[in-house]
Order: sequence, then structure tokens, then C-alpha cells
Amino acid sequence: MTQYEAIIGLEIHAEMLTNSKMFCGCSAAYASAPEPNTYICPVCTGLPGAMPVVNKKAVELATLVGLALNCTINEHNTFARKNYYYPDLPKGYQISQYELPIASKGYLDIDTPSPLAPLPKGEGNDDSLRPAGEGSGMRVTIRRAHIEEDTAKLAHEKNSALVDFNRAGVPLLEIVTEPDMRTVEAALDYATKIRAILRYLGVNTGDMETGVLRFEANISVRPVGSEELRTRTEIKNLNSFRALTRASAYEIERQIKVYENGGIIVQETLGWDDVREVTVSQRGKEDAHDYRYFPEPDLPPLRLDRAWIESIRAQLPELPEAKTQRFVTQFELKEKEARFLTSEKALADYFEGVVSKSKSPAKTVHSWIAGEFMRYINDASMDVKDVPVAPESFAKLIDMITDKTIGASAGKTILTELFTNGGDPAQIVKEKNLAQVSDEGFILEVVTKILNDNPKEVEQYLAGKETILQWMMGQIARTTKGKADPNVARELLLKLLEERRK
Repeated sequence: MTQYEAIIGLEIHAEMLTNSKMFCGCSAAYASAPEPNTYICPVCTGLPGAMPVVNKKAVELATLVGLALNCTINEHNTFARKNYYYPDLPKGYQISQYELPIASKGYLDIDTPSPLAPLPKGEGNDDSLRPAGEGSGMRVTIRRAHIEEDTAKLAHEKNSALVDFNRAGVPLLEIVTEPDMRTVEAALDYATKIRAILRYLGVNTGDMETGVLRFEANISVRPVGSEELRTRTEIKNLNSFRALTRASAYEIERQIKVYENGGIIVQETLGWDDVREVTVSQRGKEDAHDYRYFPEPDLPPLRLDRAWIESIRAQLPELPEAKTQRFVTQFELKEKEARFLTSEKALADYFEGVVSKSKSPAKTVHSWIAGEFMRYINDASMDVKDVPVAPESFAKLIDMITDKTIGASAGKTILTELFTNGGDPAQIVKEKNLAQVSDEGFILEVVTKILNDNPKEVEQYLAGKETILQWMMGQIARTTKGKADPNVARELLLKLLEERRK
């Protein structure tokens, strides 16, 4: 039976965080509009005679992203009219970039290996073809990143369609890859890293549920070993990682079945039915010539000064990959631990804030953030930047656990109090009488009583059922309300049990 491999390219549409729209002065904050069709003007509704003006901030943000993705920033770039008719496109065309985009020929390294895709080749950053399994990742080539405007929004009611133009004209950045990826896992890895970079740069919120970040997957399949690029389909408007992975996996399997049954793939645009989990045909896939691109006559070419481009480069923050490697080196974390912390800039900043105030090892801080801290965040559906616990308070709490002022159980109680009511960890320990007890005399009395009260369990342990030990430790913690030093308690417990064995 013929074995197939997938050929995947991604287009990512990211709304840019500007105050005004791409070509007019209307507010870009369409989500907060008091009602439909209020943030509009003759330009963004396509009225005759209206003249567009380029949003400088959007150009700055697009340049910033291009630099972060190792692209060449084209000092001379132009806008074009992309002609197609759809009810949410008021002018009957979209102002975009075609032949001369603002950024091109970039790349992004990802962790997922991909068969026969370009990978980094040493210091010269030359690309080479390396089969899967050699190396720990791959390089995804970015063909272009170009500026365009978003469309209006349609709402369908029975036999009618309503149009809200508040979103029309909002600045969009479209990032297009070459068809480098061979697996759904690689596509997910790439999309996840792009989202993180956009959030680090402050270009996009990354809130996919609201549609500010959308994926489009171009997919074809071919026999393993073949070099041909077969007919592709495009899955439009995937607004979650789940939709991206499930739609791509389904479409790959669908195309393989078509070929195995002697059929042919038709080039078309597909949608993803999230309920039935199938791709559905929307229209025949257009090629570039179908859009009848021509230079936008109302906008002059953009000419970017080299010094201005370098001033934008100077604004680049430490990006996720660089921060990950620094965390591994500086804090002696495992790469998986560092990647978790750097997945969100706010989380990485919080971690560093706690570490800078704490005397405890960075690994201990990571354990508490990855554990109890994230549990509270997730349970409350809270953003890290809105956490009510200051880094210095969390650092003080962790240090009290490290120096055995309190136990881990008491630490969880105090963290709950900090999230709920705030306060000072030391004061909470005092008020709730949570200080850990290391007095051997006190703990010895507790351990002796528990052994005397549970002779059956003692016999089971002495007979070889060592799991009983953990149960006994739980009884000690319960009796002392978690205040007994677990190390002291365990040592005394083992000592008394061995004495009874004799």
C-alpha cells in the first residue's frame, strides 16, 4: 500500500493592536463599540471619493513582527487592490500587499522535527534538507508578511444577513509560510510559537475566541519519496489550536482516502464544521490571477528609511526562544520547565519577579508556580497579569516553606488566603497558627499514639505492606493539622516501627 506524507503551509491573520483603523481615523476597538455600525466613516465603508491614509503605527508593528521572524524588511513596498466580491467587503476589493510586501524571506525554528523540511545548518544559518530524527527540530521558511485590512462581520438570521462595519478596515498582518511542514504537530508548534511572539511584541492579544488571530491551513498529500506538489486545499478561518489540528488531520486523511480510491483532489476553499468534525466545501480555490491584483492608485509606495527600521529593531524585546534558553542556563531549569514559564510573557515576568525576591532555588519557585499557583489561575479563569498575589508575597511564602517555618500543606492554605483576601504571609501564619512544629518530643507523642491506636495497620506494615507508611504519615499530618515537620515525623515513625519489629 502506498504511504503518503502531508505538505502543510500556514497563513496566519493577526489583527494589530492600534488605536485607529488601517486607512482611516475610526476606532479599531470594534469589540467595545456601543452598537453595530458606529465606528465607521466614508473610508472604511467604501463610499465613492473617500481617500485612504496609511496608519503609521500599523507599519511599525508589522516591521517589528518581520524583524522578530528574521525577515528582510523591504524599504520599498506597495499596496495593491485584491478584487473579489463578498457582502462583508464594502469596496468590492481589499487593500492588501502583493508583489512588494513589507517583509519577506524569514524563518522560525520550531521544536518538532519534520521529514525533508529545511533545518538550520550551523553558524551560517544555511538551510539543508535533513530527514526526520536527525536534530531536535526544523526551520519553517516564512515567505512573506504583509499588511492588509480586515473585513466587516456578517450575522445570519433566518433568510437575512446583517452586516456590521465596525471591524471593516482594522489593520491585519498576514504571515505566510512555505509548504515546509509535514505533520500536524509541526503546524501546531509553529502556530503556537507565532502566537507567543505576537503577544510578547504587544502586536496581538492572541485571543483566538474573539477572532483576532485566525489560521488558514493549505494542505496536500503525496506519496512518500515523491517531490511533486499535488493539488492543495485551503481550510479557512480556524480560530483555535484545536480547530487547526483537528481540521488539518481530517483533511490529510480525507485526501489520502480520495487518492486510494482512484479519485482526484479539487483545488477549493474549505470550512471546518466543528460540530461534525469534517471539512466542507465553500467555493473553488482562487489563484492570485483570479483576484486581479493591481497597484492601489490612492496610496503611494511606502519608503522605509533604513535608520527608522533599525530604530524599530532596537525595540525588540527578549523573545520566547531566547528567554527559554536563558532560563535553562541562568536558573538551571529543564528545557520543558523553561518553555512552560516562557509560554506567556506575563508568566515569565512573574517568575523572575518571585525569583528576584526569594532565597529559595529557582526550581522550587517553578514547582510552586507550575503547581498550586497555576491551579488557582485556571480555576478562576484568571490572566496572570491580574493575579492579586504580589511576587514578593509569593517569594516570602515559598521561603517560609523552604526554611521549614511552615509545611507544604500550610503553604497551600496560605496561598488560598493570599488569592482570596491578600495580606502578609507571615501575619497569616501567626493568625492561623500554622507554624511548623519540629519539636521531637511533641511529634514523638503523636506518632506513638497513632501506632498504639492502629495495631492492625502496624502489623500490615511489619508484614511487608509498605504503602501503609504513607497512610500513617497522613494520620500524623491530620492529627497535627499539617504542622508537624514531615521529615522529623517520618524519621521517628520509621524508628518506632523498627523497634516494634524486634
